[in-house]
Formats: sequence, structure tokens, C-alpha cells
Amino acid sequence: MKAGRTLYWSVRRELWENRSLYVAPLAIAAVMLFGFLVTSGQLAESVRGVSALEPAKQLALLARPYDVAAVLVMVTSVIVGWFYCLDALHGERRDRSILFWKSLPVSDLTTVMAKALIPLVVLPLIAFAIILATQTVMLLASTLMLAVKGVSAAPLWTHLSPIRGTGVLLYGLAVLALWYAPIYAWLLLVSAWAQRATFLWAVLPPVAILILERIVFGTSHLGTLLQLRLAGSYSQAFTTKAASRDGKWPIPVDPIPDPIKFLGTPGLWVGLIVAMALLAAAIWLRRRREPI
Repeated sequence: MKAGRTLYWSVRRELWENRSLYVAPLAIAAVMLFGFLVTSGQLAESVRGVSALEPAKQLALLARPYDVAAVLVMVTSVIVGWFYCLDALHGERRDRSILFWKSLPVSDLTTVMAKALIPLVVLPLIAFAIILATQTVMLLASTLMLAVKGVSAAPLWTHLSPIRGTGVLLYGLAVLALWYAPIYAWLLLVSAWAQRATFLWAVLPPVAILILERIVFGTSHLGTLLQLRLAGSYSQAFTTKAASRDGKWPIPVDPIPDPIKFLGTPGLWVGLIVAMALLAAAIWLRRRREPI
């Protein structure tokens, strides 16, 4: 119980000290919402235009700004998580606050795990709340705009109710957190080890190995693995079907979550094992590193 309470307050401390964790996604959501409100005057014509179309294209056209808002907030949260991890353990050595925190009865294990929980748990939950709130405001604003112009908002509420997509959204955020776990752990390890220029130390070793592999063996296996790790979560976690229009080109519809496929992916479990090893190394390093 005491360990759990210490971990809880350690996570809260990270939120107090790093406001960018929620300010950056909020800023992106605000910009997206402002752009949506500016262009909402064309919404009535769009709804009238798609009312006679097949449901698949109705969904594709009406859901586009909502999907863009969700993707932008999710991508921003991931990027914020990367930069947070790069500075999480390096920053406390740079400003010498590590001396104060080590004087408290908080173990290195608790400290590193609290920092790891930020991108793995806290940021996805923040992104979920921001996305849900943004899409709700967009839907309410659209409904009001259509009511003023005498157009039914039924197509919007039929296809775009935020409550309908909460399960898929939570699943997608959990997938991103688990899939990127080894990246977050690597960045925390670099943050615990590097004396300066953490970004360069995080990027240069993989790039150097890529170049060396290409020169010596003429292969690019590491590049393929990195590409899959950075951009392969969607294909591993979702099944996407498409409805054709007049047999000409496919119209994408909602992706179908496939947790069985995702949990059966070897890359997921290998990545989690690597993440645990990297976090263990980061804990070991923090115990032995001194202020810069």
C-alpha cells in the first residue's frame, strides 16, 4: 500500500513539473477546433450533399474532421511522450534536483516506473479525455449550426456520436502505448546515461547500425524492424475493410479492432520484453549516476 501511494504521488509530481504533457495536446485540439468552427458554415451544404449517398461514403465525408482531430491529438501525445522521456532522467541530473529527490525515501525503481507510466498510461488517458471533449464540442457546434439553417443533424448523430467510438479510441490508445513501449524505455535509458545531447544519443546509434549493416551485409533488416515499430501498430491491431463505389475505388469505413491478432503478434511481446530490460538498465543507471 505504501509503495503504491509513493508511486501515485511520484506520478503526480511528474504532472506538476511537466505541464507540456497536457498543454501541448490541448493546444492542438484548440487549433483544430478553431479551424473546424471557421469552416462550419459549409456543413449544411455537405450534409445535404451526402444525404442521398450510400452510408459508407456518408461516414467517410462526415467523419473526416473528427478523425483528423483524433489523429492529431494522438500523434502530439506520442511526440510529447518521446521528448518527455528524453528529459525525464537527464533533467534532474542537469539541474541537480536529483540530490534532493535521492534524499527522500523514494527508490530508484519507483522513480523510474513513475516516469515510465507517464507515456504508457497517463498520456493516453489525457489524449482520450481531450479527444472525447473535442469531438463532443465539434458535434454540438455542428448540431447548432445545422439547426440555425434548418437542416436535420440526424446523419451526424447517427454516424459520429463520440460515445459510440470510445471503445475503439481506448483500444487504439492502448495499442500505441504497448507498441511504443520499447521506444519509451530506450529514451529513458538514454536520458539516464547521456551527459548532454540526449536527442543525438537516442538517434545516432540506430542510424549508425543501419549504415553499418547496409555497408557490411548489404541488408536493411534493422530498418525494416524500426519501420514496423514506428508505423506498424495499426496494421497489427486493426482489420480494415472497404466498400466500393460503383466498382471504381474503395471507400474506407471504420477500422475493426482485432485484439486477438494484436495479442498474437510476436513483435508485441518481444517489444515488451525489450522494454522491461531497458527500464531495468535505466533503474540501474539512475542509482549510480551523479549530477552533471
